[in-house]
Amino acid sequence: MKVGFIGLGSMGGPMSRNILSAGHDLLVHDIRRETAAGLEVAGAGWAATPQDTAAGREAVITMLPAPAHVERVLLGPDGLLSGLAPGSVWIDMSTSVPAVADRVRAVAGDVAVLDAPVSGMAAGARAGTLQIFVGGEEAVFHRVRPLLEAMGDPERILHVGGHGAGYTVKLMINLLWFAHLVATAEVLTIGTQAGVDLATLRRCLLASPAASNFLERDVLSVLEAGDYDDSFALALACKDLGLAVDLAGHAGVPAEVSAVVEQVYRRARAQYGDAGGEMLPIKLYEDLTRTPLRLPPVSASGSLAAPPPLAPPSPLAPPSPLAPPSPLAPPSPLAPPSPPVASPPA
Repeated sequence: MKVGFIGLGSMGGPMSRNILSAGHDLLVHDIRRETAAGLEVAGAGWAATPQDTAAGREAVITMLPAPAHVERVLLGPDGLLSGLAPGSVWIDMSTSVPAVADRVRAVAGDVAVLDAPVSGMAAGARAGTLQIFVGGEEAVFHRVRPLLEAMGDPERILHVGGHGAGYTVKLMINLLWFAHLVATAEVLTIGTQAGVDLATLRRCLLASPAASNFLERDVLSVLEAGDYDDSFALALACKDLGLAVDLAGHAGVPAEVSAVVEQVYRRARAQYGDAGGEMLPIKLYEDLTRTPLRLPPVSASGSLAAPPPLAPPSPLAPPSPLAPPSPLAPPSPLAPPSPPVASPPA
């Protein structure tokens, strides 16, 4: 298939490489020409503009940071839509919102449109094992499915409904994952500060109805290695949370918990910067308590090594407003009473 690809970042770069490896004829574009160097060496062509990316293409994929970028690339000067031929397909794999694709479809004529955002992070993009959620006409989905299989796990490439359904499913996945992260960070911090060993607390949670894939797998990068996953930036996480909360408003659904999760993420972004990793909200709790959430390393024999001692908190650090007083702290000793005065002789 003759394919165009726009957006060669941490996700789009490896996705486009997998398309090329699958034998498709590939033309690429990005605002940074240097991101295409490796692809050009491997056989991809370069397009100077989004419009040029559509030249002679049966399908063009966009993988862009935000809805505003998608709209500008499609409808702006030298935009992609003006170069797409009737009968071709635009596949937007960005995490975006239905409204942008609706505006494109309104002027797209005979160009077919699919929204097909992905899940699986940069590791899944590199491995070609992404989960892909496709919204749009089912006949168009089946037509481009071989192209999608170059990037994703065939068992997890799903047609999820009409136009916009793919965007919605992806936003809900991200929203729930971010909520899992904030809730897990809070629970582990409360439990360990109350005196329970971290490994014991996690083992008990995993054996309970509160178990989750996040607690079992995803959080281990922090608990074992202090890795807050900078492959997905806090700026993008905050963007996705904002889109999800806005979608709730458009759908007429109160989203109080989601709004709190968004605020925790925005606080982490202010504290650690736009480029900080998506799991840095956990560090907010670690910094507040001056206690890293780390599992003890496993020794060569398979037994748990003793964890290193933790540095005591600064004596001037104010306590958490909700922290209970130490239950075993004794009251200050009272001064002993004065010895009795002898009665005067009769």
